[in-house]
Amino acid sequence: MSISARQVGEFIDAVASDEPVPGGGAVSGIAAALAAGLAGMAARYALRHDPDSALFTDLADRADALRARAVALADADAGAYGRYVAATRLPRDPDPGQRRAAIRVALDAAADVPAELGSLAADVAAIGEKLAVAGNPNLRSDACAASLLASAVAGSAAILVEENLRGRAGDARLTAAREHAATAAAAARRAVAAGSDSAASDSKADSGTRSGA
Repeated sequence: MSISARQVGEFIDAVASDEPVPGGGAVSGIAAALAAGLAGMAARYALRHDPDSALFTDLADRADALRARAVALADADAGAYGRYVAATRLPRDPDPGQRRAAIRVALDAAADVPAELGSLAADVAAIGEKLAVAGNPNLRSDACAASLLASAVAGSAAILVEENLRGRAGDARLTAAREHAATAAAAARRAVAAGSDSAASDSKADSGTRSGA
């Protein structure tokens, strides 16, 4: 059964079970989908106040596309891990080299999923930042949450890429994954700072209004 077809409680129970799948990659994919969902919601609330905004329309459309892709990557991660497990179960004899090669190929393919997920998460974090700065103030906290969740996903994705590419420190995917994690973290920090600055301004404005009254 695909991850998207599961009930929330069923998926959480499966994660907590003693089975290896779904694991960190699948969970990160779903977390990215949820972050994109929050971003999409924040964009649509922004469109309520500015229905002709090309920016908010674009952000909503991008968030929707990223959400769908994140769910697909969650499923892809489970499949990639299954192929790795199958490779580890190949017989060691009479040719152990064949088994090692199969494991290496499976791990190499498995690294592609979190590598793409890290890039996706950085995009979601950037969308959340834009909405925290320019979107509906009532959804600012949701936009910040989207960026923070996406940042966590990007960081997790970098670790997963590193694990799958162990022994291949020069692989470009590892460098890119770390850059995506840093980019997402910076976007999340800016989103939170924008929300804090706006809240402080609102508080000062309210205080001034009360003092004038």
